[in-house]
Amino acid sequence: MNTQEIIITWATPVFFALIALELLVAKLRGRSVYHSSDAINSLGLGVISQIVAVFSKLLTFGIYAWCVQRFAIFALPANSLWVWISALLIYDFCYYWLHRAGHEVNILWAAHVVHHQSEDYNLSTALRQTGSGMLLGWLFYLPMAIIGYPLEVFVVVALIDLLYQFWVHTELVGRLGWFDRVFCSPSNHRAHHAVNDKYLDKNYGGILILWDRLFGTFIEEDDTDPPIYGTRSPLRSWNPLWANAEVYWATVKDAWHARRWRDKLLVWIKPPGWRPADVAERFPKPAFDIGRERYLPLLSRNLTLYGLTQFALLLGMAVQFLDLAKHLPAATLVGYAVFLVLSLTALGALMEGRRVGVGLELARLLATAAVPLLTGGWFGVSHLDGRVVAGLVAIPVISALVLGWLAISAAGREDSGKPIPS
Repeated sequence: MNTQEIIITWATPVFFALIALELLVAKLRGRSVYHSSDAINSLGLGVISQIVAVFSKLLTFGIYAWCVQRFAIFALPANSLWVWISALLIYDFCYYWLHRAGHEVNILWAAHVVHHQSEDYNLSTALRQTGSGMLLGWLFYLPMAIIGYPLEVFVVVALIDLLYQFWVHTELVGRLGWFDRVFCSPSNHRAHHAVNDKYLDKNYGGILILWDRLFGTFIEEDDTDPPIYGTRSPLRSWNPLWANAEVYWATVKDAWHARRWRDKLLVWIKPPGWRPADVAERFPKPAFDIGRERYLPLLSRNLTLYGLTQFALLLGMAVQFLDLAKHLPAATLVGYAVFLVLSLTALGALMEGRRVGVGLELARLLATAAVPLLTGGWFGVSHLDGRVVAGLVAIPVISALVLGWLAISAAGREDSGKPIPS
């Protein structure tokens, strides 16, 4: 197990412990900062980003290592403290420009938008990460390779920078005085996530907010104009695949409809929201409304509990996937990854309260039961004890029966005109 995996292994239970603490503190303060479906969607997107990372690390880290070997100006020692400190500072500087470009260049926003789609702002939002950021994000860190920072140093400081940003995604920590003027803090980052006019395209710093002060992108949170979260083109879906694809698809459509070849290119590199005049005229979009009703399909309490339970089971599978990733054959690894992504997508459709979601979820449960029943094992684990196989089959079968009962009960309430309890 390498250093990065050790850090992630230790950090993951801390993340969930802090989420539980945030829930408790919010309850004690009489505040509602979590909505179950939104949190499941955010955490599911985080799971998908980690699944993608299993396959993309070879590309991103491989390119970095190749550049260090061939283009490094200096041979910087990995056992020197100043190398680590300077690497963290330079990484954070590079991150500032990647993050800023992610809000100012549409093709980069298409990847980064995932992190901003939630209309809640809590610690689960921190784990809401893109599945496509590896496509171009690595370009912004190549200066570190050219300077000569070793791969192992780069990997660890990248993880430190990312882990730091977890705690700033909360509404429960107020102003922190001098700290807010130097570092990225909850107050600074709340402003960054806001869609209010005054906060747009501000506060990009990862660890240091000094970069924003230096380059003119800093703004303080204003108590008279509290942040409203989400994006100006709301996702309005719990589908994790669509969450990753929505801006790419909208841009492809605008590029296709644009009459001028120049505009077909510009839609990718102009700021988010820019559209060719002829496209905007023929295919208008509704104006942004900051007072819009948030997306929160009404679900019964029992169906919400069902969704939380199934997500917990899928989360356990995802942890197993990440643990086995290095040892699984390629075909099994890809199969398990596809199974998890489609499972999260089916659960998202169910949490949207759509009838098709029930069908997709039942199909997922059938597939989940079929794997151990037909193979006598599980992805990456063969020849399980018969009692374990029976348990693995029983869980999705019982889940299907529960879901069927919930669906019939909901249909009965709809037919009778009774409200569905939330």
